[in-house]
Amino acid sequence: MQIKNYLTYTKHSITTAFALLFILLMTVPSMAQDKALIDLNYEKPKSYNIESIEVSGIEYLDQNALIIISGLTIGKEINIPGDDIAIAIRKLWKQGLFEDISISVIDIRDNNISLNIQLKERPRLSSFNFQGISKSHKETLREKSKLVSGDVVTENLIIRTKEIIEGFFVEKGFYNTEVEISKKEDPKRPNSVQLDIKVKKNSRIRIDEINVIGNHEVKSEKLKSALKETKEKAFIKPLKHANELIANLVKDAVSLRWPKMRTDFANYLNKSFRLTILKSSKFVPDVFEDDKALLIERYNKLGYRDAKIINDSVYRKKNNTMAIDIRVDEGNKYYFRNINWVGNTVYSDLDLANVLQIRKGDAYNKELLETNLSFNDNGPDVSSMYLDNGYLFFNVDPIEVQVENDSIDLEIRIREGEQAYLKNIIIKGNTRTNDHVIVRELRTRPGQLFSREAIIRTQRELAQLKYFDPEKLGVDVQPNPVDGTVDIIYTVEETSSDQIELSGGWGYGRIIGTVGLSFNNFSIRNIFNKKSYQPIPSGDGQKLSLRFQTYGAGYMSYSASFTEPWLGGKRPNALSISIYHSKYAQQTYDVNIDPTNTFAINGLTVGIGRRLTWPDDFFQMYMGINLQQYNLKNYNIFSFGDGTGQFNNFNYTLTIKRNSTDQPIYPRGGSDVGLTLELTPPYSSFGTKDYANMGDEEKYRWVEYHKWKFKSNFFSSIAGDLVLSTRAQFGFLGYYNKDIGVTPFDRFFLGGDGLSGYNNMDGREILALRGYSNESLTPNYASNTNLGGVIYNKFTLEMRYPLSLNPSATIYVMGYLEGGNAWDSFANFRPFEIYKTAGVGVRVFLPMFGLLGLDWGYGFDDVPGMPDAGGGQFHFSINQSLD
Repeated sequence: MQIKNYLTYTKHSITTAFALLFILLMTVPSMAQDKALIDLNYEKPKSYNIESIEVSGIEYLDQNALIIISGLTIGKEINIPGDDIAIAIRKLWKQGLFEDISISVIDIRDNNISLNIQLKERPRLSSFNFQGISKSHKETLREKSKLVSGDVVTENLIIRTKEIIEGFFVEKGFYNTEVEISKKEDPKRPNSVQLDIKVKKNSRIRIDEINVIGNHEVKSEKLKSALKETKEKAFIKPLKHANELIANLVKDAVSLRWPKMRTDFANYLNKSFRLTILKSSKFVPDVFEDDKALLIERYNKLGYRDAKIINDSVYRKKNNTMAIDIRVDEGNKYYFRNINWVGNTVYSDLDLANVLQIRKGDAYNKELLETNLSFNDNGPDVSSMYLDNGYLFFNVDPIEVQVENDSIDLEIRIREGEQAYLKNIIIKGNTRTNDHVIVRELRTRPGQLFSREAIIRTQRELAQLKYFDPEKLGVDVQPNPVDGTVDIIYTVEETSSDQIELSGGWGYGRIIGTVGLSFNNFSIRNIFNKKSYQPIPSGDGQKLSLRFQTYGAGYMSYSASFTEPWLGGKRPNALSISIYHSKYAQQTYDVNIDPTNTFAINGLTVGIGRRLTWPDDFFQMYMGINLQQYNLKNYNIFSFGDGTGQFNNFNYTLTIKRNSTDQPIYPRGGSDVGLTLELTPPYSSFGTKDYANMGDEEKYRWVEYHKWKFKSNFFSSIAGDLVLSTRAQFGFLGYYNKDIGVTPFDRFFLGGDGLSGYNNMDGREILALRGYSNESLTPNYASNTNLGGVIYNKFTLEMRYPLSLNPSATIYVMGYLEGGNAWDSFANFRPFEIYKTAGVGVRVFLPMFGLLGLDWGYGFDDVPGMPDAGGGQFHFSINQSLD
């Protein structure tokens, strides 16, 4: 049998030879009229050499690439009929780019054959649009779907996009999300379509209850609390089970079952109240799997080492809720019995047991065992004992040598190894800070014994410099077992530490302007070296600050300070020098008042600080000499005399503080506690003057007082980066001579944002208390007869959470509870009578501007004589003025 026509193979005709023959027979009449006759004998397959290949029907794809993909190449020998054409069609079909594929024979000459690959391309994506969801969800899904204009629109693409959208909303608890994707031709672009993606989230499905089944020894509530992300829906229904509670309590009282009353009340609370803090009650399958592992970990910590989850089920309930059943097998509870130490020669069994803190009879807890052996964040561990003493090659391996009934015997095998000494200490990444500034902070030096604690402490010291990104400080420990040494490589990443302050506005009835510059990594020795300006000489760790402030024509202040943290370069003795001048002139439109009424302050401070080694090396001490001169000209701010005179304040300051915070900007642990004593010489004790009858100008010419201040700040990591800051402050201003009394200078003014300006002209300390207006909590402030407080206290609980820990823009939010008060004498001091406030805030640390803050606080208590002092208040802060 002979057929004279085109020989056409399509993707629909590659299954069997009979199907192919049928299609060819059906196409003979329509093709024979237009084409030359081609003789093919299907009873006798014949080999042909491909002479040419054409590709038709495509517009956007490369013809040569498609020919290569098909596997048909010029010169290749193929059999007709045979599998070569069918294989070529399958290869092209796998690309997912075409709706239809056919391969035709267009010419045969002797043993040479010419082929045409006829293709119909799938449409391309020109645009897509989401409907029915928020703008933020649209942006997120655009990223997740990865749809791009020009993509080939296939069924697989439609299905994948739908699954991505549904999965996104399932993670948010929307299990009934409906996604409809429709295509329409783009009239502006040929062979292109637009996708309309309609999303209907429907109601969120929340977890109504989690049932733990099979637990006989451990309460369900304790197990459910181990589920980190899978939580039940919160509710408050105090009346629903109230009748049941009353009935049970009456029964218990009548039958004198007093302990049962406590149980009934606990059951009532469990049925009527369920509070979920910072967690939603959505169900995410992958997260649930992780939470089940945490539930088993909770069992293991309690000694149930064989505990397992038999099965779990998730099912729908009414009112768009769902329930989860978790069936467990608790197994037996195990206990530690005998613990034997093997291989230890440096430390005795008793020393190691005291650090391990596990005793015979304790519930078996593998996690506690591993933590106290290897790395305990909250205390000492066995490994730290060795690693801090040079035993870098130390290894410990706990082995269960016997399990008998419910008891487990352990053999803790120790390989101490030899002590390792530090060989090379390498610093990388400091592009601006000089090596010697980093080296002097290192607690690890060549020749010393290896110490893990010294490495951790070095990281803290480098973070405290504020020159490097604390989140990217790295340590690479490279041991050399052959010679018993170790190299340490510290990597740092420089961040900007200089700050600029530029502000302007309106306050206190006048224009306010401030310009400030702080160069925190200054180099004074290179000040005349032009090559070191980038744009200022830097890298030696010194600090230079300049500040100018003006409030219109009535006030001007400027100051300058310099700090050398390592005086002499060998010991951490910090020398600081500062000078300042401020002048305030009364402005008035009354021609009867002298406009030259002025109040000027000149000051000089010289101080030296040093790090202490006792009680531990987190302690610091600062000593300073302060000289202040107050010059008044017709300016009466204390309601005595004619307002003219010169007053002198010469005082000595001593500060002892301990700072163990892990980093300066966003600490997660440690504390900062300090006590400051500021005192002047007791001038009145040096002579026989009658101070009781002396005028105020003479009495206060040489200011005398002693001032005590205490501040503490403790940081505790609650969960991850969620941090609790607990603060307390106390201040007291005392006197030497009762005939002189407490000085009118240097008093405490409480309330508001804590920002100082022209209004601290009398040396006052301005203390923040959010939720109240500035200085409104100062004694007698409303009557305008106040001289300030002589004693104050302040307490703060603040919960913080970071939004960004990027060193170029560290941002965290907070919520707080705060209280404080100030009194005009120690006799009136009532430490628990405080003004209370609560609120929220945000802090933004920008290296160029320092720490900026905006808080809203609500003052709950009325301030006598000032009805508007409390209530809602916004506060702006600079460099922790609110703290």
